[in-house]
Amino acid sequence: MLSTDELKKLEEKANIIRQDIIKMLLEAGSGHSAGPLGMADIFTALYFHILNHDPAKPDWPQRDRLILSNGHICPVRYVTMAHSGYFPISELKTLRKLGSRLQGHPHRTSLPGLETTSGPLGSGLSQSCGLALAGKIDKVPWRVYCLMSDGEQDEGNTWEAAMLAAKYKLDNLTAVMDRNNIQIDGFTENIMPLENLKAKYEAFNWKVLEIDGHNIQMFVTAVDEAKSIHDMPTLIIAHTTPGKGVDFMENKFEWHGKPPNKEEAKKALQELRTLAGKIKSEHQ
Repeated sequence: MLSTDELKKLEEKANIIRQDIIKMLLEAGSGHSAGPLGMADIFTALYFHILNHDPAKPDWPQRDRLILSNGHICPVRYVTMAHSGYFPISELKTLRKLGSRLQGHPHRTSLPGLETTSGPLGSGLSQSCGLALAGKIDKVPWRVYCLMSDGEQDEGNTWEAAMLAAKYKLDNLTAVMDRNNIQIDGFTENIMPLENLKAKYEAFNWKVLEIDGHNIQMFVTAVDEAKSIHDMPTLIIAHTTPGKGVDFMENKFEWHGKPPNKEEAKKALQELRTLAGKIKSEHQ
């Protein structure tokens, strides 16, 4: 359970991370907006409260492993990592530029703190299963967290991994699905209906928890519950709003894969700064 002060700090940090996402996308002139904004609360909770990690020692053997399967939302990971101390915040301005360590999809050997290279959707859960299985064999205490999109549930190898995770009772694996209901060319339920996701994963012998992905306290509680579950993997379905915090982006699939222009970024930052004031007043 987070204290009131801890929750306030995390919510304020998530808002700052959203602002920096807008700034870096504007500077890059390309990249994804909706997903990164929608996942800012979850990434903030992971890097600033949940993960056992050390930015000064990114290869620390006892670290938890975080796999980003939907690599296109990497702006939120880059910003969160920079604020955590993995690299200078000023480097965020190099997103997608020639020679930058901050590529359009995360590249494992380019940046400290990345476990895998991601790009093709649907690979992350399989990679996470391999890490979790290795952890079980070696009897190590670290855990594996797999961040994945709802759209990539269209991929067959996601379900192969789901079967394997259940077979080997990978209770050291927690998957977090960004259930924002959009993908690049429309709403998920129009393109390839996914529901009932909870029932499907339960049928594959997973423990499934559903939360409001913008409620940091709820997410932290769900992760704690996942740690107490034995002999089966856990999926946290996080219901999020794509473009969260920016009114003209929210729930618009058109913002899945495009950045704001100068005027749009100015308006977005004004909204987020107003929201920052509301967060502060709510906790006074």
